[in-house]
Amino acid sequence: MTATTPDTTVRNTESAGIPESHSRHSGTPRHRPVRHFLRHFAEMVIAMVVGMLLFGPVWEVLATAVDAATGLDLTRVLGRPDLGALVMATNMTLAMTIWMRHRGHGWAPVAEMGAAMYLPFLLFLPPYWLGAVSGEFLMAAGHVLMLPAMLLVMLRRVDEYSAAHPAGGHPAPAVIASDSGAGRVVGLLKRRWPTWLALVVTIDNWTNPLVLDAWVMLILPLAYLGIGAVRREFGDRRILAVQLAGLAGYLLLIGAALMVPDDLGRYLVGFGWLAHGVWDYAHHRANRVVPRGFSEWCGVVDVVVGITIIFLA
Repeated sequence: MTATTPDTTVRNTESAGIPESHSRHSGTPRHRPVRHFLRHFAEMVIAMVVGMLLFGPVWEVLATAVDAATGLDLTRVLGRPDLGALVMATNMTLAMTIWMRHRGHGWAPVAEMGAAMYLPFLLFLPPYWLGAVSGEFLMAAGHVLMLPAMLLVMLRRVDEYSAAHPAGGHPAPAVIASDSGAGRVVGLLKRRWPTWLALVVTIDNWTNPLVLDAWVMLILPLAYLGIGAVRREFGDRRILAVQLAGLAGYLLLIGAALMVPDDLGRYLVGFGWLAHGVWDYAHHRANRVVPRGFSEWCGVVDVVVGITIIFLA
């Protein structure tokens, strides 16, 4: 029986390909909790920004629809700094809630993080109403205090936010996705995120339809050619020939739209965008030339632009 010294153990683990840090510690390396904590914080900040970008236009469309239906000036009301701050906090909270539930956090941490969105603004609302601070100060101060408020919330549950997966017995994301309504919603958002993103990007088209110039359609075939070239999809010359044929077809369509009267040209432009939606669908099904996420996003954008040009512009 051979005695084993600590030095021998280290050499044996190194020769087996096991890092020294793992051989001396049964848990994860010490730097990992800090990395997980910082990653969670970055995720929350990104969720805040995404919430503002995605849900902000929704309020504008709803306000415009209410104004048109009732004669109220809801758009002006929501433009007030105090209400605008609360709407912004709501947008950020919605996005963070969706992401935190996807990550497996319970409702208590979600509520705490939501409070961190509202409290900085609520602190400055009374001074604003009393005229002690301006609306610009209200917005700026609220955003500045929001980050330390988030940090304090995370430090309150430092074990949960420092772990690779949520601590405290919360269900894993896979369980949530399969067993709860919120998880199913998150799963649908994840699977169809290019569609939702495209609908948000084009939401203004339904209220302020814009007839794009005919030459703008040139972007559609050129995007596929550029992306396909970067992805080296044109080793098969037949695929390249199809893309070049599509470019030639759009050049002819653009020329026709520029030569005919404006009313007819508008319909040709709308048809061109709708036709590219079919092109996107075919490439999405074949999973060729461009990533499927791009073809899905592009298809929804093309259809919305085409419909609004033909029927609403």
